[in-house]
Amino acid sequence: MRIKVSLHTPVGHPENTGMEPNDPYVQLVRPGGARVEDAFYARWVQDVDAEALRGLYRDMVLVRRLDTEATSLQRQGELGLWPPLLGQEAAQIGSARALRPSDFVFSSYRENAVAWCRGVDFADLMRVWRGNAAGGWDPYSVNMAPTQVIIGAQALHAAGYAMGIAQDGADDAAISYFGDGATSQGDVNEAMVFAASFQAPVIFFCQNNQWAISEPVGLQAQVPIANRAPGFGIPSIRVDGNDVLAVLAATREALDRARSGGGPTFIEAVTYRMGPHTTADDPTRYRDAAELEDWRLKDPISRLGALLQNEGHADGAFLASVEADADALAAALREACLTLPDPGPADVFAHVYAEPNSWLDRQQEHYAAYLAMMDGAAEGQAR
Repeated sequence: MRIKVSLHTPVGHPENTGMEPNDPYVQLVRPGGARVEDAFYARWVQDVDAEALRGLYRDMVLVRRLDTEATSLQRQGELGLWPPLLGQEAAQIGSARALRPSDFVFSSYRENAVAWCRGVDFADLMRVWRGNAAGGWDPYSVNMAPTQVIIGAQALHAAGYAMGIAQDGADDAAISYFGDGATSQGDVNEAMVFAASFQAPVIFFCQNNQWAISEPVGLQAQVPIANRAPGFGIPSIRVDGNDVLAVLAATREALDRARSGGGPTFIEAVTYRMGPHTTADDPTRYRDAAELEDWRLKDPISRLGALLQNEGHADGAFLASVEADADALAAALREACLTLPDPGPADVFAHVYAEPNSWLDRQQEHYAAYLAMMDGAAEGQAR
């Protein structure tokens, strides 16, 4: 049986029925930079002119440099851990640039490019991974929840928030990012039940990067992951996650559906994690080097760069300016990381409750007395 993944697929549009990354999906730019004729999805990005294309290219180059600099900081002992996003820039930038400021993002631990688009400060990106704070930023200042490490939990948060949007009568949307491995978690499936039942304005954005830590996606999914959502009554789209224009188009379509009362959408962005799962992982133990090389040919930055040059929108001066911006960004990120102040002992009590709490105040007083006692003992020994 052949299953149409998108409920908005026009006549003649490819159907998604297979398992391999090369199976049909929405694509607007080929790896070599050539345009793909797709009247249905091209209309969602018809406003993306040369200047906007250059902006998307700059975004991707800068966040890749941010990512590689953070990886270097971890290798040098300045961060405890880092989850690289190398190779997934188009999936994150294309979707995040489709959002408006009033939409709310619920991400996992790898969406640092999304955080970049939301305006998260460099220092705030580093806090958790350096061990300086339990949460990196004020979520209401950028409408993006703090990093979620519990796999898939953010999907429930997004569904609940979206139900609140509907109750308020607003036309905003929520979006939840997660990986292919998270789709086997109960939280993600339960979130889709709630979202479908209440027609919540939420996008479930799955970055299928082919590996759930060391397990290939084919181990848990015998058909494309996007095929699961229609079983919940949720329309889904399978998109080339290394094609920033296709991702932008698919996300805009999903947002339009959410804002107009059409309920949730599931997007599977087929991409590839070029680096390790985190800097604690060694992908050479489970991944074939030939597979990595195959995906290098589909690199999202090279693809958009080729499109820009094919269409005469990027000269040497532009490319040099982007590289200079990337160098400056790397220096600023490193400076922000290395100058983060160490947290004070009493900081553990901050942000536990929104209102004063007598039990917590008492604990803090006891802890302060204990620290003072320790300081006194240390001074005595010094004498």
